[in-house]
Amino acid sequence: MKALRILTVVLFLALISDTVQAQCPMCKASVESSLAEGNKRAKGLNSGILYLLAMPYLAVSAIGFIWYTKYRKKKAVVSVNN
Repeated sequence: MKALRILTVVLFLALISDTVQAQCPMCKASVESSLAEGNKRAKGLNSGILYLLAMPYLAVSAIGFIWYTKYRKKKAVVSVNN
């Protein structure tokens, strides 16, 4: 029940947050001017930001999956012994 309450609070906070800009204004201006001039490197900047953003989520998901599978094995052993 506690996990459900925490999840509800996190989802609520995520939904009420304002739009967040991922780049500082100077970087954004530089990238926009580079794109206007036809530079292809600027497109990789946003992909790089998304890549860096995805890594913590993947790490937490992997840890959660391992924890869940160990919990299920432990629960199965306890139910067999009863």
